[in-house]
Amino acid sequence: MNRVNPITGINPAGPAAPVTAIPGIAPPRSIGPTGTEFPSVTPAEYAAHVAPRTTKHTGPADGMDPGDMMALRDTQRLLSTSLTFAGGVAEVSDRLWTALLQAQPDLLTVLPGTPASQRDQLGRAITWLVHRLDDPPAVVAGCAQLGAALAECGLQWNQLQLVGAALAEAMRAGMTPGTWRQDFDQAWRWTWQHVYEWIVHGGTLITYQPTIWDTEVIGHELRRDDLAVVRLRPFLPLPYRPGQFARVEVDGVPGVWRPYSLAGAPHRDDVIELHVRAKSEAGVSGTLVHHTRVGDRIRVSRAEGGMGLPAEPGRGMLMIAGDTGVAPMKAMLAQLAATQDPRPAVLFWGVRTLDELYDIDDLVTIARQAPRATVIPVVSEGDPGPYPFGLVTDAVAAYGEWSRDEVYLAGPPLMLVATRIALRELGVSPRRIHHDIPE
Repeated sequence: MNRVNPITGINPAGPAAPVTAIPGIAPPRSIGPTGTEFPSVTPAEYAAHVAPRTTKHTGPADGMDPGDMMALRDTQRLLSTSLTFAGGVAEVSDRLWTALLQAQPDLLTVLPGTPASQRDQLGRAITWLVHRLDDPPAVVAGCAQLGAALAECGLQWNQLQLVGAALAEAMRAGMTPGTWRQDFDQAWRWTWQHVYEWIVHGGTLITYQPTIWDTEVIGHELRRDDLAVVRLRPFLPLPYRPGQFARVEVDGVPGVWRPYSLAGAPHRDDVIELHVRAKSEAGVSGTLVHHTRVGDRIRVSRAEGGMGLPAEPGRGMLMIAGDTGVAPMKAMLAQLAATQDPRPAVLFWGVRTLDELYDIDDLVTIARQAPRATVIPVVSEGDPGPYPFGLVTDAVAAYGEWSRDEVYLAGPPLMLVATRIALRELGVSPRRIHHDIPE
């Protein structure tokens, strides 16, 4: 009788292609007889072959056959034991990242984050998989979410074909001679086969449903009574272009998605930063400012918006921001600093009072790290301190000539309208002026 696989279940409809044989990693090493890369047996038969059933089973879970459940737990023990023998998750993820860089560099290029943050994500993924392998619904759902995230990054599925062999090699390379066993190899490759199938299936779903990232709050700073800087770490790779925004949903206001600019830097780390100002303690903004704590979970949609660094490498940049509109400008400055981009960039940040310069220290630090970036706060009321006083558009006009630069605007709607009018009077073509449509 054909038994439904406990990991894959009934094969879902969709264009997911069958898994091809995974080639080895150079230099080649013998890892067992030909044909053992993906055992073509049921989980119960696999368990009987590689691990005698010595543990008493307490009963089926979720309607699963007891033999299938035992097979998953036997496989889970093999994965966990081999991880320990291989030096632990951190060492294995380091070796896996290095092997992928050598064998499939394009795979890592399409993913956001630095080498260090990518290694951390690999480590978290391996840990999650080993801990959840005996919970097939969680594995299926998690792999589908990962597939959607990878597809959003632009990954091609053939770029994953080396991962199974690279993972087995990363395990074996960390073990002392004679420690690596055939059942370790079979367990990892059997697991990867089914993980791969559900990753691919999840990637096909982005055409039919929105992709949502779960994130964890890792930092929350109340910079003013009504304003907070919230730092989030997505559990899965979240691609975005510095200057873009994403929509956010919080538990306290289910079903309401509020757009916020992403003030992170994909080339620096995997953390995204939201600058949130709230008029009250209600709504999404009020929840983020007044009722959010480190460790909370927040959902984020795919990145949107047309702002970003100019396509022409030598094109200068003029940035004009009001209030929290400085967030997308901070992201673009951070990108210039992370990549050591030599193009000139000047950010004018218009505020009413000195107290509203809630992020000036971070901005100045980032600008100093970039080859040719400058930050100029402009204060319109009260004591301006060391900064220019007056309207931000007057400061822009007095600073220089901008007709050859790409201009980026972000801030309150009235500020956008007034600034566009002033820029046209300065001879800046409307085609050079970029901002997202206010909502």
